[in-house]
Amino acid sequence: MATSAAEVIRPLRRVESDQLVALGAFQDERIEWLDGELVAMSPLGAAHSGAVQQLTRLLVLALEARAAVRGQCPFAALEFSEPAPDFTVVPSADYDLDHPSEAYLVVEVAESSLATDRGRKLPLYASCAVPEYGVVNLPERCVELYTASSPGSYQHAARYERGQSISLTAFPDLTFAASDFLK
Repeated sequence: MATSAAEVIRPLRRVESDQLVALGAFQDERIEWLDGELVAMSPLGAAHSGAVQQLTRLLVLALEARAAVRGQCPFAALEFSEPAPDFTVVPSADYDLDHPSEAYLVVEVAESSLATDRGRKLPLYASCAVPEYGVVNLPERCVELYTASSPGSYQHAARYERGQSISLTAFPDLTFAASDFLK
């Protein structure tokens, strides 16, 4: 169905999407809100699931006393977005009433979602002032870290492969082997 020039399509606000979810809409669907649109999330393959399991153990053990590590939970981004990244490292707090809107680090494990993770999500997280965004790039067997956020972009991008070490911006005293992120 085509829309006429007089029709205006209004994006769904994050608070409206949360209300729909609270009413039971979208049960058993893997979805997230990006730029006011309901977006189906990619199915989780074995490599993706294995990387998420490995990273959960790694990040929780390293950061448990310093921050909360949330896996595949919504992140209250801008007014029209509520992505569900594979990981958010957020200030330790009670998030029972609202999803976190600040993060030290957001990590997406990318297999089939690489174009979305680099395309739609990278500028979104930068616009939310997330200081560091990581993409565990499974097809290319590397970790991409984007730092120094500014509205809509990151000023620095680095690629890490097996044999290299990764330090996180918010936790510079911790060092991880890139191979730990890649399993």
